[in-house]
Order: sequence, then C-alpha cells, then structure tokens
Amino acid sequence: MHIIDRIYIDGAFVEPHGDQWAPLFNPATEEQIGTVRLADAHDADRAVAAAKRAFLAFSNTTKEERVDMLHRLHAAVAARGNDLIDAMREEYGAPSTFIDFSAPRAGNVFLEMANTLKGYEFRRRIGTAEVEMRPSGVTVAITPWNSNYGFICGKLSAAIAAGATMVIKPSEMSAIQTQVITECLHVAGLPKGVFNIVTGYGAVVGSALTAHRDVSKITFTGSTATGRTIVRTAAETMKRVTMELGGKSPSIILDDADLDVAVPQVLAAGFLNSGQACIAGTRILAPESKFKEIEARLREAVKDFKVGDPKDKNVRVGPMVSQKQWERVQSYIRLGQEEGASLLAGGEGRPEGLSRGWFVRPTIFTGVNNGMRIAREEIFGPVLSLIPYRDEEEAITIANDTEYGLQAQVFSSDITRARRVADRIEAGRVILNAAPHEPLAPFGGFKQSGFGREFGVFGLEAFLEPRAVLG
Repeated sequence: MHIIDRIYIDGAFVEPHGDQWAPLFNPATEEQIGTVRLADAHDADRAVAAAKRAFLAFSNTTKEERVDMLHRLHAAVAARGNDLIDAMREEYGAPSTFIDFSAPRAGNVFLEMANTLKGYEFRRRIGTAEVEMRPSGVTVAITPWNSNYGFICGKLSAAIAAGATMVIKPSEMSAIQTQVITECLHVAGLPKGVFNIVTGYGAVVGSALTAHRDVSKITFTGSTATGRTIVRTAAETMKRVTMELGGKSPSIILDDADLDVAVPQVLAAGFLNSGQACIAGTRILAPESKFKEIEARLREAVKDFKVGDPKDKNVRVGPMVSQKQWERVQSYIRLGQEEGASLLAGGEGRPEGLSRGWFVRPTIFTGVNNGMRIAREEIFGPVLSLIPYRDEEEAITIANDTEYGLQAQVFSSDITRARRVADRIEAGRVILNAAPHEPLAPFGGFKQSGFGREFGVFGLEAFLEPRAVLG
C-alpha cells in the first residue's frame, strides 16, 4: 500500500498543511493501492512564496547555468526509467505502446529544451531599440492524469530554460507517479524554490494558485471546461496563460490513400493512450466511394487492438483511469446507439473475459453524421466515429466543423494533395501519412482547443516577456 504523505516545497519534502486524504486505485483491478494526503490553499501560498523568493536569483542565472540544470534533470529522470514505467502501469494502467514512448520522453524533453536554449538569443537589436526577453516570473503548471510525468517535465523544462520559477499542481489521481518524478527532480539539485510540487484538488489548490496575486503565468493541460474557468480567474490579475485543452481530431482518408497504411494508423491514432488523449483521432472521415471497403477493413483491423492487463506487451488498450471515467464512456456508447449510429465494433460493457477492471471494448460507430453528439463531444475513451464524405471539399468542411482544433491527420498517396488539404485544416498540428513525432515543433490548439504553444522555441517564449530599451 502506497502512503503518499509529503509535498515538495522550497527544495524539500514537507508535510502538507492540508489534512484531507484521497484513495488511489489500480484501474486494471479496481483495487485500492494507496492513499495521498492532499495539499490545501495554505500549502499553495507556501509554494508560491518559495517560488517568489527563488525568482530573483534564478532569473539572473546564465544560459550556461540553466543548460547545465536541464542536463542534470535529464540524467536524474533517465536514471529512474523503470520506476516511472512501473508507477504509470500500476496507477494509470497505460499499455506498453504508450509507456514505452512516454517514459523516455519525460527525460528527453530536458535535453531537447537544453538544445533549444543553447541557440536562443535573449537580446536582439530592433531598429534603435535593444529588446531583451525576460522570464515571466512565478509560474503555475496544472497537469492532468493521462500523462502525468510527461506534462510535468515538459512544462518545467520550458520554465527552467526561461529562468522562471514554478509551482506544479498535478492531478491527485496520479500521486504515485508524482512521487517518483518528484524524487527524480529533487536529485538534480536545483536551487531551493525553483520548482515546487503540491498535489491537491483543483477546486482547492488549483483555485488558490490561479487566483494568487504573486503568480504571473499559468500553463494548463486539461478539459476545455476547466480551461475556461482558469482563464476567467487569471483575467482578474492579467496573468499570461497557455491553454492546451480538448480535441475531437479528424483522421481524413482521401480516396487515393493506401488503405494498408491508413487503416491501422487511424485506429492507432484513435485508440492512442487507450483513447484517453486530447489528440486522439476520434473522427474517421472516409470517402463514400470506398466506404464499404474501409468499414470492412476497420472491422477486421480493430481485432488487433487487444484489451487487458497492461503488463501484457501485446495489450494495446488499457483500462479507463477511474470508475467515473468508465461510466462516462459507457454513457456515450449508449448515446451513440440512441442517436441512430450503428456499432461496427465494440459496444457496452467490458470486453469478453474481463470481469474486473475499468476496461472498455474498443468501439467504432458507423452511420455517423457530424451533428451527432458522439461526433462533436470529447469522450476520452476508445470510441471512434466513422463519417462518410462525398468529395475533398466536403471532407475539409466536416473536419473543420467542430469547436476544437488541436490535431488532424491526412492520408493520401499524393503528398502534394495531402499538403493542400492540410493547409485548409483548422488545427494546431496536422500529420501527413502518420509522419513521425517532431519534438521541437510547436504544439497547441486552435479554437476551443486552447491557445499558446509548447515545445521548442515557441514553448520557451511562452515563459518570456519582451522588454524594449530605447536610447
């Protein structure tokens, strides 16, 4: 049984002032595996005060000093790779297809940001003015449960590179993972107060941090609904904000696409992280001329997406994070049928042979139109909608007919045609023919998928403010 009874403030593991405890579960077994003592608003004040004290000295460190810190952070995280994997598997139930990418990535973001920082010029001459990029101040990062240490490390890497100090509020549902990553970061030996980690409820700690007058910048990853609340609160003191919010990403299969490539890839994108991913390609757009063939291929290919114990390397879809999330996904599967869509695969209940655990059958609806709620609302589970289109123009119209705009995919055997379609997609990132990840490219959304960008130069500058000196 894991007992998490410390938070991290001013370079030390300390007892929280808060006295509430929350249970921790293994979603693959539904068994309680631990408890976490939660921080409260007083702890949030302590963490901000520590970050504020540290800011003066840290904001004046040299580029070389911060590059060194980023390298130390990478080494400390990389050294605990197996522990990070074990924690994510036990507490979150992620399959190996996700963990094998996310665990090394947590450490690598520090190296990537170090390389970005080396080539970045903080001073530049513009006309008669000298412009200096200055760190934004005390920053707050609020991170979700679906990629706990990845989000923590990604946001912290940019703050460190910029010379900003940070208070991190992770999800209380990820306390075991948070404990391991905090131990890693502590070993790197950064100055006290540069980063602080306080686990607590969003309505308590999150609210205290987003309203705090000594906080200058907020970076948030989570739901669009929560993002709206944070933006309203931040506006009271004109905090800078980066919002990485929800998505309902389209995967467009053009009529000349190689279906041997496209079909497995659209399923991989849709069932990414067991469907618990803001970038999941949950709308599959297929040409009417090949619709029946694509239906048949999807029906067959979905059989390769084994559900079950995440310790099994062949499992590609793990459990939902909680019973509440499992029930939410089940309600959408019922809703899809009530709306008139047909089940091409999957359906309600647990997969055959699994009597325990918050597992969902990988589900594909066909006969879907883009006005249905299952095609418009973020489900956050392994539930996909197959939507027909007549021609390229209608495919683009359907793809853009959403309040979201985080990511999209386009499949075509003609790369020029794929780029032409991509140019008209309203999304922060468009992937052509399942191109590999580019860690330095900006990541963020259009429309209600948020604003601001992460990673690379764009992510670094999200923590900087330009100051011009004339004369």
